[in-house]
Amino acid sequence: MLSLAFAALFWVLLHLGVAGPLRPALVGRLGEMGYRGLFSALSAAGLVWLVLAYRGAPYEPLWAPAPLWVPAVLVLLGFVMLAYSLGPTNPTQVGARREGSELPVVGVTRITRHPMLWAFTLWAIAHLTVNGHWAGVLLFGAILVTALNGMVSIDRKRAGELGPAWADFARRTSRLPFAAILSGRGQLAIGELALWRLGLGIALFVAALWLHGFL
Repeated sequence: MLSLAFAALFWVLLHLGVAGPLRPALVGRLGEMGYRGLFSALSAAGLVWLVLAYRGAPYEPLWAPAPLWVPAVLVLLGFVMLAYSLGPTNPTQVGARREGSELPVVGVTRITRHPMLWAFTLWAIAHLTVNGHWAGVLLFGAILVTALNGMVSIDRKRAGELGPAWADFARRTSRLPFAAILSGRGQLAIGELALWRLGLGIALFVAALWLHGFL
């Protein structure tokens, strides 16, 4: 369990520190591509450490697992959110395209400006509901913390990079799904949500469900 605790701590500190306050200094020294390469390598190593430590951790229960339909629904929603997050139109994504001085609010960004991180958040919460033991809390809790912090971190970085354009985009969108719509700052446009992305999300869910036992 100690190895898993250190792996979880490494994962959290990597994402809260190296991707946070330490990022500007590292980019200045390594360049943007060098920083991305270093961060990707450390993230991959951290993920492998987490998985191996989790597999070897003892079972120490904390609460009874939730019914299987609970994580199934959450994971399905997560895969749908992931499918809608893929593409160049969301300025919170790496490599997103920007056209002109404004950032358009379209598609899934009307629901949340962080669809990919919400996919990871829902995945982590889903697995916490059925893994009510210390090892599960450390593994999935670490991923949950970094996903939620990532939303705040990305907002802060984009505000510095994009200035007024980001301020306007943030005003018309929200981190929390549907918050901007419910508050009247935005509108839901179902027609902008391509059906093929919904189908992709469902297909990914079915594939993950089928492969889950093997993995």
